[in-house]
Amino acid sequence: MTDTTQKAAVEVIPAAPAPAPAPRRTRVRRGVTPWLFLIAPLALLITFTYAPIVNMLAYSFTDWDGVSPALRYTGAENYQEVFTRPDLFEVFWVSGYYLAASAVQIVLALYFATVLSFNVRFRNFFKGVLFFPYLINGVAIGFVFLYFFQDGGTLDSVLSLVGVHTDHAWLGTPASANTSLAGVSVWRYLGLNFVLFLGAIQSIPGELYEAAELDGANRWHQFRYIIAPGIKPVLTLTVILSISGSLSVFEIPYIMTGGATGTETFVIQTVNLAFRFNKTGLASAAAVVLLLIILLVTWVQRRLVPDDKVDLV
Repeated sequence: MTDTTQKAAVEVIPAAPAPAPAPRRTRVRRGVTPWLFLIAPLALLITFTYAPIVNMLAYSFTDWDGVSPALRYTGAENYQEVFTRPDLFEVFWVSGYYLAASAVQIVLALYFATVLSFNVRFRNFFKGVLFFPYLINGVAIGFVFLYFFQDGGTLDSVLSLVGVHTDHAWLGTPASANTSLAGVSVWRYLGLNFVLFLGAIQSIPGELYEAAELDGANRWHQFRYIIAPGIKPVLTLTVILSISGSLSVFEIPYIMTGGATGTETFVIQTVNLAFRFNKTGLASAAAVVLLLIILLVTWVQRRLVPDDKVDLV
């Protein structure tokens, strides 16, 4: 081997030159561009969410009647009245009906989502039927079911067709009225939980079901060992939404009964304090207390059932 060949063999190929850093204007533009897209949603979020919360918190320390421009600072008197008046918290018993209805709603939604996640005939049709009530306006639903439950209305007519004749006033007593209203809420919000569960189930890899079938697992075993662990985060979310929704029910009972016949909820009571009795300060304090209760319940639930990462693969 000649000296020239040896020199060529040991010659090191020079490294590629490092790319030149982007100009300062380019770096600034890249950093500012995402915030330009966030200006509009952040402005809307602050204007219509956080600013009203701050105002509500400020009003809760005053005796404002909602009309006069004058505000008188009263300290914690409104909160003291909220916690010392038993009638303001007695309405939380009504939330028990909606809490029980939420449990039924979650079970039904999970059942239908599990069944329709497999190859079932007309499953797209049933998906639309289950989700359609959630798309209807709540005021329209209230008026429809108001005629549905009235004396001699749709429900009584349907029962008479099967030989059941009743003169029961479905919205006439606290127990039957709250049960009827809770049933309406199940019908309306079933579709939301159904879609959440269905999306979570369909995100589970199909190979797991095939492997389970090869091992002789039936549908119940697939649900217990594959579906249930795989949708745990979504199940936790739906439980949180159901509990918070049960504590803050407003639309359906307000439209159908206006809070009469023992169907008044905490939110309806708060609205009446503000707009019927002109006690906006006291109503703001009650709203703040409800917000704190919901946050506390959510925190306790997340501590009891942590959102652990599930790895099925």
